[in-house]
Amino acid sequence: MEGCFLRFYLHENQRCHGKLAWEWLLDQANKLGIRGGTAFHAMAGFGHHHHLMEDHFFELAGNLAVEVEFIVTEAESAKLLDILHREKVRVFYAHIPARFGVVNPESDDPPENGGSAS
Repeated sequence: MEGCFLRFYLHENQRCHGKLAWEWLLDQANKLGIRGGTAFHAMAGFGHHHHLMEDHFFELAGNLAVEVEFIVTEAESAKLLDILHREKVRVFYAHIPARFGVVNPESDDPPENGGSAS
């Protein structure tokens, strides 16, 4: 299938509607029927302020990034980005073209190429 790799960078303590933003984002994607998503906790990094942060400094708890990523169709990407716009969630993201599929799919896996078998 053709689609995109959609990656979001959130602060680990960022909240949206009373939940941690990364949890809220995964919930929204799940409600849309997106097949899967993953959240990763950063060990170290820097952002637009160029200040290096590492997770072993107790005083920096909550300042590191959580990366949330999805491999989705363009339509799914548009729906998820629309939710973020509507909810006014400020988030940095990357949208990268991707070809994806399943090697040795099971019978209930969605067909590739938008509905036609390859």
